[in-house]
Amino acid sequence: MRIENASRRDFFKASAGLTLALYLPSALAAKRPAAVAPPLAPNAFVRIGTDDRVTVIAKHLEMGQGTYTGLSTLVAEELDAAWSQIHVEAAPADASRYNNLFFGPSQATGGSTSMANSFVQMRQAGATARAMLVSAAAELWQVKPATITIRQGIVMHAPSGRQARFGELVEAAAKLPVPTDIKLKEPKDFVFIGKHVPRKDSQAKINGSAIYTQDIHLPGMLTAVVAHPPRFGAKVKNFDATRAKAIKGVVDVIQIPTGVAVLGTNFWSAKKGRDALEVSWDETDAFRLSTSDITQQYKVLLDQPGVTAKKVGAGETALKAATQQLTADYSLPYLAHATMEPMNCVIRLSDTHCEVWNGEQAQSTDQPKLAAALGLQPEQVTINMLYAGGSFGRRSNTQSDYPLEAAYIAKAIRKAGQPAVVKLVWTREDDMRAGYYRPKFMHRITAGLDTEGKLVAWQQRIVGQSILVGTALEGFIKDGIDMTSVEGAANLPYATANLDVELHTPTLGVPVLWWRSVGSTHAAFAIESFVDELAHAVKQDPITFRRQLLKEHPRHLGVLDLAMRASGWDKPLAPGKADEKRGRGFAVHESFNSYVANVAEVTVKPDGSFKIDRVVCAVDCGIAVNPDVVRAQMEGGIGFGLSAALHSEITLNEGRVEQSNFGDYPALRINEMPHIEVHIVPSAAPPTGVGEPGTPVVAPAVANALFSATGQRLRQLPFKLNVVEKST
Repeated sequence: MRIENASRRDFFKASAGLTLALYLPSALAAKRPAAVAPPLAPNAFVRIGTDDRVTVIAKHLEMGQGTYTGLSTLVAEELDAAWSQIHVEAAPADASRYNNLFFGPSQATGGSTSMANSFVQMRQAGATARAMLVSAAAELWQVKPATITIRQGIVMHAPSGRQARFGELVEAAAKLPVPTDIKLKEPKDFVFIGKHVPRKDSQAKINGSAIYTQDIHLPGMLTAVVAHPPRFGAKVKNFDATRAKAIKGVVDVIQIPTGVAVLGTNFWSAKKGRDALEVSWDETDAFRLSTSDITQQYKVLLDQPGVTAKKVGAGETALKAATQQLTADYSLPYLAHATMEPMNCVIRLSDTHCEVWNGEQAQSTDQPKLAAALGLQPEQVTINMLYAGGSFGRRSNTQSDYPLEAAYIAKAIRKAGQPAVVKLVWTREDDMRAGYYRPKFMHRITAGLDTEGKLVAWQQRIVGQSILVGTALEGFIKDGIDMTSVEGAANLPYATANLDVELHTPTLGVPVLWWRSVGSTHAAFAIESFVDELAHAVKQDPITFRRQLLKEHPRHLGVLDLAMRASGWDKPLAPGKADEKRGRGFAVHESFNSYVANVAEVTVKPDGSFKIDRVVCAVDCGIAVNPDVVRAQMEGGIGFGLSAALHSEITLNEGRVEQSNFGDYPALRINEMPHIEVHIVPSAAPPTGVGEPGTPVVAPAVANALFSATGQRLRQLPFKLNVVEKST
């Protein structure tokens, strides 16, 4: 056994006396101690051992959003287990048992669906195991099942004083038939749901025992990095590997469909080898436009009618009759996902089997694609699920880009009778310049107001690439409309008798993908900024104006009112220092069936710099399975949205991405994070998503606050505020 490096994680492992280098036949072997084989497994999601250990098999990826804790909570609630005896294990790739119920036959984590699709399923899994334990105890003690209770993992018969641990009953329980008619708890009886529980992934992430792809070290493993084309659409013409192979530790250099891979005994050798590699690129079909060119194309399209996505009433007629018309254009750039853990994947390939280690977000996509590329059947591809250091949509790629790269490399170097073991590592620069992006979007909104300041017409024209074109999901495009491009607009909640939403979908060579909150990421900024402009035009309070238009949407009103009260909206802001201006702004938006309202408070200095002091967030996500997780996701979503609002932007120069790392693609820094207050609307409705809905609302809230402070309307992200006049 040897220490691979002196990383922070290895330091923690050493100090805790844990394994330092992982040479695993399975990632799970590193996480599960040797124990007696558990005899009770009534379904695919729960396993109870004679040692009282309750293992929850999690079908959804844990990438920091808290799914392991949420899924465990649902099982523990109905099982009446002690929280300390609950452990989590990632489910294998098996859509027949672990599909996302909202996605049909597909196994995947996304769309803020983890708790929503699992809420009943995981509770039933726990309740089934509980019923079998109760039945076993009833037979053993010769009492009626109704007289038995369970509390904190102890099965009890109060009249006789008898009790037993789970482990003492599981062998007998396993011999019983699995019940099919299970009654779930009423919300009034919840012990865990809606309450504080420690996160199941925190300890491992603190002490360094959490296993990510970079922690996997297998015998004979080589590390690969890939030289990708400098422009999208370019291909390898030829390459000279002489200098690369001269680098110590470089083992091989091979061409794959996406570029040229350099393999080394370690990452640094492979990277240095790639640096020395000489590649000539065929750029005949390469994308060569600059950001300015794309922007100009979008502006031209904004002046032309698009494909109708939603039409209600007679908008043109209503606009002509309106007392007042307003029009505004909004622009949002390409964005990278910029996950904390860049893309990586480990593959071990033999003649008949492929084993994968990955923070896997879309098993049903990657497993068959890997099988097809390797000439195997899907069942011959085993995927070991690991933690992922963020995704924001990047790991759920219908093209399976980086896992396929790893497969191509392993296939190319495999020798007959010998497995090929490869760890593919994308640097942050690789993902920033050769990855996938949130599309660039522009919106033009025109509205008409009558003499009473009421909204009589709304027209919205949207320009942006489709994230579904060219993917396995292209069939969801109907009549030329990718609904992900118009969500938030086509379902506009604000009351108007006349609504027109049009879409232009330009075809460009920039690879695009969903990004945290998908269509709402751009729609909410445009819509909520524009509604604020309408309120100002009719000299109404922005919240009062919205409330009149949301009378038919009680859940929008619920978060609106809660945010207003919690923020002290009706009280004046405390003044800033001399020459500073302060402002407060509001925004509300529904996405993924959750409702979020933000009140942002800002302070602006005369030089145009500003600080976001406070964000008050109200969220209605149905039953808050884990309130702490809900708050954390709102806080994280707000921080993520602020990165895009204040800093982040992918730009192109003649087809080349100009950004490479956090030095020129900044993320929000800790000193820029505002004080955040999260307030959860009490609800008995089924849970909805929280991973994404916190992101779209903060940018328009801040934009509206900056207008309140300075009178400047910011219609483009990231924000660029002009120098402000000194207060008098």
